[in-house]
Amino acid sequence: MLPGRISRIKGHMFLIDALQQLQQKDIFCLFVGSDAGNEHYRAELEAYIESRGLGGSVRIVSHCDDMPAAYMLATVVVAPTLVPEGFGRVPVEAQAMGRPVIATDHGGTRETILRDETGWLVPPGDVQSLAAALYDALSLDNRDRALLATRSMSHVGAHFTNEQMCAATLDVYAELLDAGAMRALPSNDSFRADARNRIVG
Repeated sequence: MLPGRISRIKGHMFLIDALQQLQQKDIFCLFVGSDAGNEHYRAELEAYIESRGLGGSVRIVSHCDDMPAAYMLATVVVAPTLVPEGFGRVPVEAQAMGRPVIATDHGGTRETILRDETGWLVPPGDVQSLAAALYDALSLDNRDRALLATRSMSHVGAHFTNEQMCAATLDVYAELLDAGAMRALPSNDSFRADARNRIVG
């Protein structure tokens, strides 16, 4: 499953090329996300799927009311963005649900995925590397999937809860406010000189 808006930068065609290279007939792939404002790209994407002979293996679903259920139904979650994203919720959400995740090796995913522990990071646009990661993720046995799920959920619980995000944001504000207050204070040298002038005067 590739969750995310239907937009060229999300890397749908990158994933389609990897699926074609993988040549596994038992894979069914879902693109889940809104195409609002990108209807032309959706039509192009549908034509691209057909041109690669994957019309029976790839579907676009515009809306999902229950994303946690969608994650749980996914064997692998892929976030093959072509441009770096500052954070990117999909890899974190996938790990929180204990799903194997594959993402491109740039932007926020370098901080949110533990390479080869909670997921795979592949070079942007490298179809062969993405196909290899898909093969590895799809080949996990039940034991390895369970171990990966445990590591993934623990990783998200330790670093990416709402409470931790709020606390970290407030810490940054506090640090900036403290630094601003320190800059507003007179320097020691100017304070001493002012004090001397007052005494002499």
